[in-house]
Amino acid sequence: MTTPVLSVVVLSWNTKDLTLACLRALFAEKPRHAREVIAVDNGSEDGSASAIAAAFPQVRLVRNADNRLYAAGNNQGALLAAGEYLCTLNSDTEVRPDALDRLVDFLAEHRGHGAVAPRLSEPDGRVQHACMRFPTLLTALCFDSWWGTFWPGSRVQARYLMRDFDHLHSRDVDQPPGACFLMRASEWRELGGLDEQLALYYNDVDLCKRLWARGRAIHYLAEAEVMHHRGASTKNFAKMLVVWHKNRFAFYRKHHGALGALWIRACVRLRIWEEWWKIGRRNPHDAIRRRAERDYLQKAAAELWS
Repeated sequence: MTTPVLSVVVLSWNTKDLTLACLRALFAEKPRHAREVIAVDNGSEDGSASAIAAAFPQVRLVRNADNRLYAAGNNQGALLAAGEYLCTLNSDTEVRPDALDRLVDFLAEHRGHGAVAPRLSEPDGRVQHACMRFPTLLTALCFDSWWGTFWPGSRVQARYLMRDFDHLHSRDVDQPPGACFLMRASEWRELGGLDEQLALYYNDVDLCKRLWARGRAIHYLAEAEVMHHRGASTKNFAKMLVVWHKNRFAFYRKHHGALGALWIRACVRLRIWEEWWKIGRRNPHDAIRRRAERDYLQKAAAELWS
């Protein structure tokens, strides 16, 4: 058996049809760089694991009894990787011809770069604007809040979301889309992979931040294209918002210390109060609906602080 140059880890959770489409795209081409595919099924209840085994016996399949979430599942697959390069690939993607080979070529030719990611596109071909700059303390205040709707908060938002970048040309970025992310397997191991305390969110941001901290640039390669169905797994995750905030707390604590943790909690409390007010504005004459929405908000907030 040929030793793979690239190991591709595909994490699957209740996305059977999309996962099979992802794998079909991977095997539709004859790659220039020998590759292996490792699929980690996170306790899917839709028959994903059996479908993968039946349709793609060449895939190395890991069957988890339950959902270990994003960071742990990808780390699990990466432990099995034999390639010089490692690609974490979401199950809701379909690689376009030569995309992964182009990413490997880039890292092979640019030793100073620690990672590279492709251009993501919508199913209809439109480019996804998914690159971001690293979140700051001001980002925590302005993102998805009233503070970000007017200047100077709107400028903070625009900077964070890289609205000055059309995503149509290649450049170095802070954090490219995590749906397809390629780096050297040796460096992944040196860094310890994804931080499992950031179980579902912010783990890719944290990994990028750690790469940049060691002087390793990260490149967005527009010439490599991967089609992406946004959020196909996470939209089915019932506690998404609570986990997102908890992972956000952990990220700010890790990179901004105790004061950063206190700051992000204060920002979230402000956001909760803002939503409480908005519920009243949305339902001025419907006391039953207003009470129901506020009860739901209180329950979510209680779980968030637990």
